[in-house]
Amino acid sequence: MHQIPGLYTANTSDRGRGVFTSIDINAGDTIEVCPVIIIPKSQLPIIHKTVLHDYYFLWGEDMDECAIALGFGSLYNHEIHSNANFILDLEHLTIDIVAIKAIPAGAEITLNYHGEPGDEGALWF
Repeated sequence: MHQIPGLYTANTSDRGRGVFTSIDINAGDTIEVCPVIIIPKSQLPIIHKTVLHDYYFLWGEDMDECAIALGFGSLYNHEIHSNANFILDLEHLTIDIVAIKAIPAGAEITLNYHGEPGDEGALWF
């Protein structure tokens, strides 16, 4: 697992725990490369009945499986106009978190859960 120095989790005022940085991050920097645990399609209905429902990523060629990201991967909060993006690396079984704009020290790192920064679609939870 690759991770920049200075990442930490802290409570937010309105979204529970989130991921923050204690150092400045430049746009384009890889923040974290998170290994994943793949959950087969047949087990996806079970996940919906557990607390893990709020922490998984859709996964696979047909996006019909799911994955739990290790490291801080499943703890990044959602924001429509996020400051980072995630890239599913199906070959290496990782989810890569990459800054899409400069993130100052002390800021929360956020992802748009739809996968496209600025996508304003309704969330599933």
